[in-house]
Amino acid sequence: MTEQPTGHRIAAAALAILVDEGAEAVTMRRVATAAGITPMAIYKHYPDRLALLRSVADAAFGEVGGTWGRAGGDFRARFDGLLDDFLDFALGQPHLYAFLLTDRREQARRFPQDFGHGASPLYRHVVKAVEDGMRDGILRADDPLEVALSFTSSTQGLVQLYLGGRIGLPEKDFRELCRRTAWRIFDGIKA
Repeated sequence: MTEQPTGHRIAAAALAILVDEGAEAVTMRRVATAAGITPMAIYKHYPDRLALLRSVADAAFGEVGGTWGRAGGDFRARFDGLLDDFLDFALGQPHLYAFLLTDRREQARRFPQDFGHGASPLYRHVVKAVEDGMRDGILRADDPLEVALSFTSSTQGLVQLYLGGRIGLPEKDFRELCRRTAWRIFDGIKA
């Protein structure tokens, strides 16, 4: 069995800590211990903690985004699939979700400038479904980025309330609340 290059081991260790405990727990000393190297050895690969976290964020966005949008079928089935993808991610990996989508970070993507032209590995799936819905006459013509934001922001808001303990539903019921909310928005913007 071939051992991973040190840079990959460092990133994998940082990601594991992030997923389990959140971004604040990712320290150079903890990452080094988990990667089986000295703390100073990290600096040969990453100049500082922020660079390490940026690298982890970019890789995680790509990995998570690569698993989304696989549901086929009509518009409703595609959107339900994307909603399931999002909820599986947010509820299954809440620390990673918070780090990637809600924590303040330097160089995090900003709406709208960083979301057009497929620049967001996660958001691009929703924008594409919205564009297809507009093209097919299911949704009325509008700005696809803003319509996608209507869907995603309401779900993100519900997830924030749920993760913060402000929505007291079992997960199955919470997922259904998210689905009903998304389709209420759809009913307001359909063609």
